[in-house]
Amino acid sequence: MHAMIRSYSGKGGKELADLLVQRQAEVKAVIGGVRGLVSCDIIRTGEGCMTITVCNDKSGTDESLAKAKAWLKENASHIEGAMPQVLEGNVEVHLP
Repeated sequence: MHAMIRSYSGKGGKELADLLVQRQAEVKAVIGGVRGLVSCDIIRTGEGCMTITVCNDKSGTDESLAKAKAWLKENASHIEGAMPQVLEGNVEVHLP
C-alpha cells in the first residue's frame, strides 16, 4: 500500500478546511473514484487541515493528488495559499 498526506496550513488553511467539510459529499465523489482507494480522511488542524489517502499502490495516490489539484483549481482558487505540502511513502505497517 502507498499513503499520501497533504497538509494545508497558513494563509487560507482554515478557510479551505471549512470548504472541504461543507462540500464533503462532492470531495468523496471525486476521491472515491480513485483506483485502488483504501481510505481517505480529512483531519482538521489548528492551522487548517490535512488529508490522508491510502491506496493499493503509488499510482492510486498519484491519481488522488491529480484529482485533488483539479478540484482545488475549480472550487478553491479564490482561497490564497491553498496549495498543500505533500508527503508520501509506502505503508510499512497497517492496523485496521
